[in-house]
Amino acid sequence: MKQSTERVRPATGRASFLPTTLTIALTCALSACAFAPGFHMNEAGSQVEATAATPAIAVTELDLALVKRYAAQRKTRQDQQAKQLFGTPGTYTVGPGDVLQIVVWDHPEFAAALGSVQSQTSAKASDPAPGFVVDQQGNLRFPYAGSLAVAGLRTDEIQQRLTSALSTYLVKPQVTVRMASYRSRQVFVDGQVHNPGALALTDVPLSFYDAIARAGGFSDNADQSDVVLVRGGASHRIDVPQLLAQGLNPSTLYLKSGDLLRVASRDDNVVYVMGEVSRPGRAAPRRDGRMSLADALAQAGSINPNTADTAQMFVIRPDDDAPQVFHLDSRSPVSMLVANEFELQPKDIVYVDGSGLVRFNRVISLLMPLVNAGLTAGVLAK
Repeated sequence: MKQSTERVRPATGRASFLPTTLTIALTCALSACAFAPGFHMNEAGSQVEATAATPAIAVTELDLALVKRYAAQRKTRQDQQAKQLFGTPGTYTVGPGDVLQIVVWDHPEFAAALGSVQSQTSAKASDPAPGFVVDQQGNLRFPYAGSLAVAGLRTDEIQQRLTSALSTYLVKPQVTVRMASYRSRQVFVDGQVHNPGALALTDVPLSFYDAIARAGGFSDNADQSDVVLVRGGASHRIDVPQLLAQGLNPSTLYLKSGDLLRVASRDDNVVYVMGEVSRPGRAAPRRDGRMSLADALAQAGSINPNTADTAQMFVIRPDDDAPQVFHLDSRSPVSMLVANEFELQPKDIVYVDGSGLVRFNRVISLLMPLVNAGLTAGVLAK
């Protein structure tokens, strides 16, 4: 009976402490793989669990059908945009600040008035073009005709009004009106062009390509797939390579007064590749502005075959309302076709999850210092 009691009594030596420590360490390791260092996500078809800060987010499976549906939706949006932006250019109309050259034939006395107006124009507006300036109220002052409201009129309409006004004092006056200087209507080009700034609109319609050319052309870092046209308080994204692919000529997209073109930088439209890849970090779009999931993985040095779980590849797309999460099982050969066709958007996050064994090894690597410390303490205690 005494021997039995001694066998139950806990020992204090190294022989009993060592199995106890290893048992605790292995138990913690096996039960704590889910808490391994690093980020990992749930299986496809599930939902990212809701917390107090974030709502539940559904995980969408990536396949060829989804990729084709997104491509069709993108084409529909571009067709609608083309109907809004493409069209016949309007005729130039006179506005405040424009300079008109007016000639009344067989009446040289009007040349003196032209000279005085020319000197005033040169002194106040620094414009060498001789002529009559349309004031800020859109009125034109001409001898004998008085003040005429000409803003929003074509030159031929102004000519008719002047002829009618001068007919009171002259017999069948012959009047010629032409533009001397265009100063009332401008468009603005900003961003990744060589010479950003304001461009004056003339009686020759200004197309998209004309505006880019007059601004010095695209810079080397320009993203031609992300050109924003701001018109009337609304922003329209112009994808030049996609327009060309659809057979639409950007030279038939004419700009209007007050339009703003901004060419985005390729560095602003990067995506982020994280997780089990060779070179995690940022991936920049191609010269045409396109970037597929396969492009992003290639720039990151591809998937790490030693640590990655190829069945768990995710794309997280930020959104103001709720982010979108897409899943791709890259074990199938068809998945590489899906990755090549699925186009990423700026600021997307590509994440390749690690395998369960890798997470287990990371837990063990964290627990080994604890095990070694326990062994040392056991030796010292004995």
